[in-house]
Amino acid sequence: MPLHTIEPRRLYRQIAEQLRTLIRQGEYAVGSRLPAERDLAVQLGVSRPSVREALIALEVEGLVEVRVGSGVHVVAREPSARGLAAAQVEEFGLFEIIRARQLVEGELAAIVARSASPELLRELRGALVRMEDEIAAGAMPIAGDRLFHLLIAQAADNGPLLRMVTQLYDMRNSPLFEKFGHHFEDAASWRKAVAEHRAVVKALAAHDPEAARAAMQRHLQRSHDRFADSWPQVEELAAAAPTG
Repeated sequence: MPLHTIEPRRLYRQIAEQLRTLIRQGEYAVGSRLPAERDLAVQLGVSRPSVREALIALEVEGLVEVRVGSGVHVVAREPSARGLAAAQVEEFGLFEIIRARQLVEGELAAIVARSASPELLRELRGALVRMEDEIAAGAMPIAGDRLFHLLIAQAADNGPLLRMVTQLYDMRNSPLFEKFGHHFEDAASWRKAVAEHRAVVKALAAHDPEAARAAMQRHLQRSHDRFADSWPQVEELAAAAPTG
């Protein structure tokens, strides 16, 4: 059963469904290695980030396992009940959530820059200290990061937009997002994020709306890129080795 080009609609779920079907029908047997991410992207006519979302979704379901240095392996023909239930709670893909945040939070940063108070700047710097402390303790600095982004949204003094930012941020608590974090977030990537946050604070302190918008959008774009561009060991080995 050959793969076929799919329509750009709910992309990662369509990709996951095709791969799920091929696994169920035995085209990719349990114990075999899936083709490299870039090869799947070419065959399906989609982007590599979309394929990555689909592979992570299948990992959440318990169908595949991503092994750094070995590739993506099929571990079951059918999703586990627990994994399927976890996958079904996903309403949006990780990359579209980040793009939405980039649009909304960039504009909020520009709004807040016009009147950022000394108190807000102190609170934002405190959130960065909290992030650094969490990293130093060997933890992912989610609490400090969440506080930083919500402080800016709150300072814009618009309840519906604050709710939107809160809901978008808290979508990272989903199984799909958590699995992405497991693979692609570490102390080094979070230190880069802290530096990007500092650029946002600098622009807010200068009361420069354009610079604040650009700094926030750049931070979220780099967050997007970190999830999209990593995974080289998996890719190199999968491309070099047979899939059987």
